Amino acid sequence: MVMMATASAPSPIYPLYRERWGLSVTMLTVVFAVYVVGLLGALLMVGSLSDHLGRRPVLAAALLVAAVSTAIFWTAEGIVSLLIARVVQGIATGTATSALAAGLVDLSPERRPQLGPTMTAVGTSIGMATGAGVVGLLVQSTSRPDAYVFPVLTLTFVVLAAVILRIPEIPASQAFRLASLRPRVRVPREVRPAFLAAVPALVAGWAVTGLFLSLTPSLVSNVLQVRFGAAGGLSIAALFLANSVGGFCSVRHTARFATLLGAVLLTLGAFGLAVAIAVASPAVYVGGSVVAGLGVGLTFNGSLRVISAVTTAKSRSEVFSAVYVISYAALSLPSLAAGVAAPSWGLRTTGYLYVGFVGALALGAALHAGRSRAHRPMGDPMRTAR
Repeated sequence: MVMMATASAPSPIYPLYRERWGLSVTMLTVVFAVYVVGLLGALLMVGSLSDHLGRRPVLAAALLVAAVSTAIFWTAEGIVSLLIARVVQGIATGTATSALAAGLVDLSPERRPQLGPTMTAVGTSIGMATGAGVVGLLVQSTSRPDAYVFPVLTLTFVVLAAVILRIPEIPASQAFRLASLRPRVRVPREVRPAFLAAVPALVAGWAVTGLFLSLTPSLVSNVLQVRFGAAGGLSIAALFLANSVGGFCSVRHTARFATLLGAVLLTLGAFGLAVAIAVASPAVYVGGSVVAGLGVGLTFNGSLRVISAVTTAKSRSEVFSAVYVISYAALSLPSLAAGVAAPSWGLRTTGYLYVGFVGALALGAALHAGRSRAHRPMGDPMRTAR
């Protein structure tokens, strides 16, 4: 949760960075995107490292690297510092993400195997909501929120690095070799059908997340004409709080039904966001954010549960690394394209195109999930994955 809060914390500050250092919307999306470059690089090279070295040492090292990133944010004096901080932050998050997801599955009670994937999905969204919401409120009350939030996060990561060494350890399932660091994404043959079936929903959900983390503060202030300083951060928080609710609600349903329902809600949410941009309505934008957030929570949790049900401890970290490679590519690439297009097409037109893209993906995911659910035999474990 703290790692994800740190990932969303800079987003509400972007408009202040823009004013402070004269940055363009395009440059802000580059700052956002380089985070994903570092994250994907870490996922590719060390995403499966905890399968070889154990969860604890990998997580402790990742938390210390995260502390370095927040310290750079704390002392940033220009765009170069921001870029370095975001790359280091991405490396820390990429190193920790698959180990955290795999560790939570490892430690789930045998009678509640869905608890690990649920905590992964819900913890991610609660952390994102907390980081954006708290920093959004700080933006309203001070012109230097970074001088408050990043020192606290730096200290928190150092403390957590020490605490994490006391969690129960699962013995490493594979011996460590230098070849383990070779960049690769591999999904075992037996996992591929479930993995590929989850891709449309994962891409749709993470693409709308990228919209909020990169462009929503600018859309809220410049298109919706909201002058309340905390509005951008609170809009992001609304998406992720609804995401958390969707994640909790998904445990009441089979994984495939949760994915189907989430994709439908994500489609409706994207339509609501498009309407809000068209009529410049903050209320409709918040409503679309909540509906889309519910959809993201349901689809992400459902997808993780379907995939985790067919993985083993030997390959679990590696498979989750592949999940997050797809997810973070969907988070960053559309956002970067939107940032490049915004100066020429304007924020309003770019926003239309972006939510249209998300809506099309979500509709495709809903149709795919509906067909899969209709064709799945009743006794198939993939249908009843919990």
